[in-house]
Amino acid sequence: MNRRDFLRLTGTFLLADQVLTRSVHGRDLSVVAVAEGPDYGTITRNAINAIGGMGKFVKAGDTVVVKPNMGWDRKPEQAATTHPAVIRSIVEECVKAGAKKVKIFDNSCNDARRSYENSGIPAALANLKNAEVKYMEDERYKKVVLKGTFLKEWELYGEVLSADVFINAPIAKHHSLTGLTLALKNVMGIMGGNRGYIHRQIEDALADVNSVVKSHLVVIDATRILTAHGPTGGSLKDVRVLNKVIASTDIVAADAYATGLFGLKPQDIGITATAAKRGLGEIDLDRVKVVKV
Repeated sequence: MNRRDFLRLTGTFLLADQVLTRSVHGRDLSVVAVAEGPDYGTITRNAINAIGGMGKFVKAGDTVVVKPNMGWDRKPEQAATTHPAVIRSIVEECVKAGAKKVKIFDNSCNDARRSYENSGIPAALANLKNAEVKYMEDERYKKVVLKGTFLKEWELYGEVLSADVFINAPIAKHHSLTGLTLALKNVMGIMGGNRGYIHRQIEDALADVNSVVKSHLVVIDATRILTAHGPTGGSLKDVRVLNKVIASTDIVAADAYATGLFGLKPQDIGITATAAKRGLGEIDLDRVKVVKV
């Protein structure tokens, strides 16, 4: 081998190594931030700041939708709904970043008024400028062509579709049908129609919806998690306090990390595995940069 061939071959190996480093160990990795502490508002801000801060997502004049879990007639300590302190912190950060309006709503399974009130979220946001807790209205759903694997079209909430920023803010909890309910499943709360129908093929159905409705920011409430008898819960015996909040722009990576809090592997959860196969995010945590703050 002459000198020119040697240098060309060496350069090829170096270039390949650089590409591998960037894709596996470098800046191209999905990032999941995990903040821990007893002040839930502070750790929510810390998690968001660790992935670039709310200003990375929300610009002056934006309309933002924050989608918590307010689906059940449960108190915050029962861990069936997103903690109000987490939602308040998210909304505060949106307003600081210049949001013109922040809308907060969910398509509740129990009576909406009782579910909203007992979640504590409306009370937590009562004095916040530019924040609006809304009940969802039937006439605001729009039929959307999904061209999905299971769902070809479905009614989705118009105010999500027209928002500049969509923030997905579920609580991490057990679910009797799907194993867990996290961010990917939280989008059921923007769906209208007969939602029971999608349980026939729920993994593909949720991947279909998440393929069209992108979560710009995912914030998972793991301040306390429901370990059994989800999604409704009820007994404090099923609640484990972790004092954690998870934030990411990669919905699959966020769900994958949260799965480990329950002693499970991401591949154990059909919704997460299907979304990963459909290219919606990274399920392999070895390919995710986890930042703990």
